[in-house]
Amino acid sequence: MGCGTSVTTDNKGRRLTTDEMAKNPPSPALAMKAAILIQRWYRRYIARLEMRQRYTWNIFQSIEYAGEQDQLQLSSFFSFMLDNFTQLNENGPDLISHLLDPVVDPWSDRERQTKYEQITVPESYSGPHLTFPLTVSHTNALLSAFKEQQPLHGRYMLQLLHQTKKLLKQMPNVIHLSTPYAKEITICGDLHGRLDDLLLIFYKNGLPSAETPYVFNGDFVDRGKKSVEIIILLFAYLLLYPDHMTLNRGNHEDHIMNLRYGFTKEVMQKYKTHGRDILLLVQDVFSLLPIATVIDNKVLIVHGGISDMTDLDFLSSIERHKVKSALRLPRRSLNHLEVTGSSRQGQPESPRCRSRGQDHGQPESPRCRGQPESPRCRCRGQPESPRCRSKGQDHGKTPKKRRHLTRQGSCSSSSSSSLCSPRGSSRLTPRCCLSPSMPSPTDALQVPFLDSFTALPVRQPPREELEWKQVVDLLWSDPKSQPGCSPNTFRGGGSYFGPDVTSRLLERHGMSLLIRSHECKQEGYELCHDGQVITIFSASNYYEEGSNRGAYIKLGRELVPRFFQYQVSRNTRKLTLTQRVNVAEGSAVRAVQEKLFAHRSELMAAFQHYDTSNSGCISVSEWALVVESVLRLDLPWRTLRPRLARLAPDGSIDYQSCFEDMGPGQPIPQVTPNLAETLYRYRTDLEIIFNIMDKDHSGQISIEEFRQTWRLFSAHLGVEVDDRAIDELAKSIDFNKDGSIDFNEFLEAFRVVHKLDVKDQQQG
Repeated sequence: MGCGTSVTTDNKGRRLTTDEMAKNPPSPALAMKAAILIQRWYRRYIARLEMRQRYTWNIFQSIEYAGEQDQLQLSSFFSFMLDNFTQLNENGPDLISHLLDPVVDPWSDRERQTKYEQITVPESYSGPHLTFPLTVSHTNALLSAFKEQQPLHGRYMLQLLHQTKKLLKQMPNVIHLSTPYAKEITICGDLHGRLDDLLLIFYKNGLPSAETPYVFNGDFVDRGKKSVEIIILLFAYLLLYPDHMTLNRGNHEDHIMNLRYGFTKEVMQKYKTHGRDILLLVQDVFSLLPIATVIDNKVLIVHGGISDMTDLDFLSSIERHKVKSALRLPRRSLNHLEVTGSSRQGQPESPRCRSRGQDHGQPESPRCRGQPESPRCRCRGQPESPRCRSKGQDHGKTPKKRRHLTRQGSCSSSSSSSLCSPRGSSRLTPRCCLSPSMPSPTDALQVPFLDSFTALPVRQPPREELEWKQVVDLLWSDPKSQPGCSPNTFRGGGSYFGPDVTSRLLERHGMSLLIRSHECKQEGYELCHDGQVITIFSASNYYEEGSNRGAYIKLGRELVPRFFQYQVSRNTRKLTLTQRVNVAEGSAVRAVQEKLFAHRSELMAAFQHYDTSNSGCISVSEWALVVESVLRLDLPWRTLRPRLARLAPDGSIDYQSCFEDMGPGQPIPQVTPNLAETLYRYRTDLEIIFNIMDKDHSGQISIEEFRQTWRLFSAHLGVEVDDRAIDELAKSIDFNKDGSIDFNEFLEAFRVVHKLDVKDQQQG
């Protein structure tokens, strides 16, 4: 084969050629020994790859769920902003006001339909044209257009949403389906804006039709770049085949979630003229989506899961459209709250029992009564979670004069539903759980210095709150292997439900299987609870290229699930297993490094606490303890250490090396270090807020809007930045002195840059 002559040695050290080896083959024992050594090496190699894949997966999942808890913090800020923000635009309320507190639509269906029909479509428009009722030719035109990157005009988008809203109003909360004779129902999980996955499903399994019925189990939007195209296709097929196309609601069919995870921004970018109207109509459509599907009275399909309080009969009777967002308790139920006790002013705060809100000038709360204390579930205003910490503690407390403006950052911690306060403090302090009867953190107005919730009367919650809790459980819950039901502190909302909870609910309703989505799985699906629960996830490459497969389920008359897997990628097949692991691992490690950089001052203070000799080094165990206490990501830090920090000659860790591979993008000289770190940490939240203020999506906001919003933001978080620093910052980034701030450039200045990536780009 052109490889030359092979050379080896015998047991006496004499060199043997290939010809000599052929004449004197090795003994069977020697060959077996060599085979065992090769097998042992290969198993170790695969085991190391598997270990790397697992901790990479843990990193992605931990950061994802930490972001969801950050979203709860942001939704709390939106409520705060709504109550305290002085309108700068006299033409009417901002978009955020419409999104969070929608008013009754003054237009009738007929008037709205006429209004949309009057929108002019320019002759230059080359995309698909829709007329209603839709036909197969319309859906085919949409498929062809989206494959060619052609958008749907705003007029047709509004008409499509309007017709979808009319149809959904007629549908029940729980859809009941029957498996057709000799046919199968296809069940798909999360798509998250990945159009290629949807098109691949249609290619492999067939387009929706009477012969090919589908159930899409929520989370159609956010994260991906083609959320608009996905909902257009799904809603079009729903209108075309209402009896053979079912769309369940997911936790991302929620306008507050959409603000953070990209769908709102995508709509405003693609529909600059009609974007506001589209978003408001989408909000109504999302709230009208069914919340569960039952097949043959035997299979229950919900997006997230269940709890020990889930009641399908009760859920069938609720007014689902009232739950515009699972992150906000319906306001009407707040009228039933009565605080009977008086505030205990002047009493010192308990150092062992602070909720996230405390450091923002909000009340403390004791641990949950009647609930056993988990070793990882202690005080802080919500049940245990390594991710749930009090962010506000990092910056001290808000001045008392601002305390009357803030809302309680807490959670409902009943087993039936919970919306936990966002992650907070890095300190090694215990945490507190709130009373199970407490409502959402965004709506429970508190009395200053009230350090116990025992003053709230124990009474039956109003129906609106019970409905809201049941919906939250369906959209946000996750299964667990241990029996029982507890608050889902990993995400910050919903419940953990064990196999006993699953068995009881299925037995009570005469069912045999629960199908849910909501969690990314490496193989696209997973079975648990003795096969009674199936998780299905249809967005492949969710975290990173090659990170996971997508899958869908087919159910026939026998109700035996068949799984179909796939992976959308132009590059994955060209990569070896090792290369795919390297790509995913590198992306995950960079995400952790950005977290380290954003919390640099807290980490350095904690490192120096252990470094009593000022040597710049601490032990590996101390380093792992500090990093976990600050970031609360529950990761295998000792395993990750070689990728994050350098060892000193004596085996200790040079803790300053954690930050060597990162640096700021284009630092602004006028920004103080404390303000700069705050901007790094809350960069995503700031981007969402300023994108809302930037109504024409020009990337420009006024200096006054910048000042007003930043002051509210700092007051809400308890971030102590004086007004002069804010004014200096605003002036420094108004580069052309025209009174407007290019916020895109501002954000670019506060982006974490990986130095190794910059070197690679320069060398390339």
